[in-house]
Amino acid sequence: MDNVKTSWWESHRPSKRRLVQLYCALLYNAHVKGFLEGEIYKSKSPTTKGICVPGFNCYSCPGAIGACPLGSLQNAIGTTDKQIGFYVFGILMLYGLMLGRTICGWLCPLGLIQELLNKLPTPKLKKNRVTRALSWLKYVILGVFVIGITAWYGIAHGVALPAFCKYICPAGTFEGAMFLLANPANAGDFSMLNILFTRKFVIMLIIGLACVFCYRSFCRFLCPLGAIYGLFSKVAVVGVKVDASRCNHCGSCVRSCGMDVRHVGDHECIHCAKCMDVCNQKAISLKAGTFTLKAPAGGCADDKPDSEAKRQKFGKIAWGAALAVLCFALAWYNFLDPNIKKKSAEPAEPVQVAQTEATAQDWSSDAPLGCEVGNLLPDFTITCLDGSEFHLAETRGKPVFINLWATYCGPCVKELPHFSELYKAHEDDIAMLALHSDIVADDPQEYLDEFGKDWVMPFAGRGHLQPARLCDAGDARDSV
Repeated sequence: MDNVKTSWWESHRPSKRRLVQLYCALLYNAHVKGFLEGEIYKSKSPTTKGICVPGFNCYSCPGAIGACPLGSLQNAIGTTDKQIGFYVFGILMLYGLMLGRTICGWLCPLGLIQELLNKLPTPKLKKNRVTRALSWLKYVILGVFVIGITAWYGIAHGVALPAFCKYICPAGTFEGAMFLLANPANAGDFSMLNILFTRKFVIMLIIGLACVFCYRSFCRFLCPLGAIYGLFSKVAVVGVKVDASRCNHCGSCVRSCGMDVRHVGDHECIHCAKCMDVCNQKAISLKAGTFTLKAPAGGCADDKPDSEAKRQKFGKIAWGAALAVLCFALAWYNFLDPNIKKKSAEPAEPVQVAQTEATAQDWSSDAPLGCEVGNLLPDFTITCLDGSEFHLAETRGKPVFINLWATYCGPCVKELPHFSELYKAHEDDIAMLALHSDIVADDPQEYLDEFGKDWVMPFAGRGHLQPARLCDAGDARDSV
């Protein structure tokens, strides 16, 4: 009987934790349509894009229906001279007090990606004194990149600079940039790439490669969100608990753990409950307060005769409710959202672009049409936010300033008053157009109504106008 063969499914089926990780990754990115169309979810109010999900999931991922808590935190820190981000600080404290680093082990899509990479068959680096020392690096990154640089830039320059997102974050590169650039609809966006993207792309590759050889490298050494949740390790409601009456202090739990823990449940523990399977004393369980979410074989010491039956019943109800929520989310964010339906029923008028040699010849120029220096920018007509139209053909013979900006871009916003002054002073001699990015849910008109009442140049949404037609992500100048 000991040699009975198990089926492939029995030996390969995902654990409950893996199913929860997959579930969260899909729920956080329920806008599946975004992956197909190459656009992020941008529904106007009411929208969930301003709500922080518990785990690490980039706001700019095409499927994301919520905000990354770390990105929101940096924005809140960078704007504390104007307003205090009570919501962001409060939601992070709530997540930390309720779940702590259980979020890292069960609810984080980036944690799932790291674990899948680590499954590749290669030699693995075992934890040691060096890895334990490096585990404190994420607290340095939290202090320097998330808090220090962001706060200093906000105070000194009045601009919110999310330093970690801008210079390090692999989630933004992989989930945001890579998924968007992989879509043929965004082929023109390659003209926006510069040395900053190259550096972040290299950082992403290094972190991904490190995860192949070292379990959860980013989570252990670099993740500032995990550092924040780790601060709540002693008070979090949900987490693995050790039954002191059963524990014989053999240390098998710590030795078998892939994280740099010193004891079960400390600030490095992600509460994955794998240690439960190696504990010969059956002293470890996953609890929410006094309620046992996952028990070792044979149950807990404080179990009652019907405890296991209650856990199974609760599990079925929880999974049923979770699947109902997921089905609703998939239906809403892909088909039922009235803003999406309106967009499908009334597609935006495409920008009229005349890309013929006749256009160049009409303006006595032998320059070819294109986006390189010395080329003639193809003609286009676009409807501005105030209802007027901007015709590039009518500006031929003048310097034309096309400024690509976004409400979230601190430097972009800070320079707009100067562009307005330039346009006001030379309105008869130059032409100008401020194009707002279309990769965010922010309404530029609402922003202009509040902060830009004195800005006089025309504003428009980028819409279908590809950045490749505007030469670069900086200011495009057509001086033909």
